[in-house]
Amino acid sequence: MKFSEAMRLALATIAAHKLRSFLTLLGIILGVATVRVVVSLIEGFNAYVEDKIANLGSNAFIVNKFGFITSFQEFIEKSKRNKDITMDDLRAILEHPNYVKTAAAMSFRRGEIKYETKSLQDFSIRGASANMIDIDTTKVDQGRYISSGDDEHARYTCFAGHDIVSQLFPMTDPIGKTIKIEGLEFQVVGTAQEIGTIFGNPQDSFVVIPISTYQKIYGSRGSLMLRVAAIGPDALEKAQDEVRVVLRARRHLNYKDQDNFGIVTSDAINNLRQQMFGTISFVAVMVTSICLVVGGIVVMNMMLVSVTERTQEVGIRKSLGARRRDILKQFLAESTVLSLCGGAVGVGTAYVLSKIGSALLSVPTALPIFWTILALVVSASIGLFFGIYPAWKAAKLDPIVALRAE
Repeated sequence: MKFSEAMRLALATIAAHKLRSFLTLLGIILGVATVRVVVSLIEGFNAYVEDKIANLGSNAFIVNKFGFITSFQEFIEKSKRNKDITMDDLRAILEHPNYVKTAAAMSFRRGEIKYETKSLQDFSIRGASANMIDIDTTKVDQGRYISSGDDEHARYTCFAGHDIVSQLFPMTDPIGKTIKIEGLEFQVVGTAQEIGTIFGNPQDSFVVIPISTYQKIYGSRGSLMLRVAAIGPDALEKAQDEVRVVLRARRHLNYKDQDNFGIVTSDAINNLRQQMFGTISFVAVMVTSICLVVGGIVVMNMMLVSVTERTQEVGIRKSLGARRRDILKQFLAESTVLSLCGGAVGVGTAYVLSKIGSALLSVPTALPIFWTILALVVSASIGLFFGIYPAWKAAKLDPIVALRAE
């Protein structure tokens, strides 16, 4: 029997018993759909973290006081041991750079922003170096960013996030307007492109002022966050080592002493995410895969029923010259095509559910083509595996006994 003929007979049998085929495939459909939805959520979350959280800028990393904090005890220990990051640290890093292209400082607090009679509460007020725009992922929409002249002369200028523009200047050009930040007047020199939200938290509720102005108003005490850019992707690790050497030398640390500062990289964020969610993701996929096993058992059971119902048909085929491998191929093709159809319906169902969930709940999802192909291959493999015993049972039937069957 040719493969094409076996496929044709399989499709004809499935079409002849539509309701039974659908009920048989229900387990496969639910299994594939469930696994596919879980995988799409996991992949979407991973892509979301890499794009929104782990994206620190082009060839960039962060230097701060603490680094990653994973427990309250670790926070207490680092609070006692680690020293504040200062502007002197920034100047030392930029003094004789080899692998560091540039570096910028930032500090922030929460405060009130006003324009005429409108007021915004609990907005992020950031003090930043003028070159932060060259490293950060924030992009200019209108006007300009904070300039080096603004920073050198501690001018009262500001760069506004999208939420400030939309709420304080819905119908007006904000450039050149004066707003009040914590009661002090600042001139808006530029606005940022919309960033959006991260897990529902708005990222556009900020205003940037020169770091010198920030320290003039709020004081220079308190640790800064430094964003450092390497000269290229191949020099990223060397730039980190260069910064580490400079800061350890400034702190007079012995080679056995731990760093009393933190360096945060995109890889470190992704590794932390993998540690936190890798096991959870594996368990989730394994648990939902139980549905596929149950679906495979249902397929095997229905194929056994089909063999019993078609015993005479098998006998007639054998009496007309069909060999065991022909019968085996016929029933294996039927179970495989049956499961493959269930997998296709499951993939389509998962796609619709993922899109609905993403639209209604703002849940990030991703549907890589690799996982779609894998889902179809797995569903077909389940049909092939669980169809072996029924197909073998049909193939070994004695044609004379089969023809006598009622």
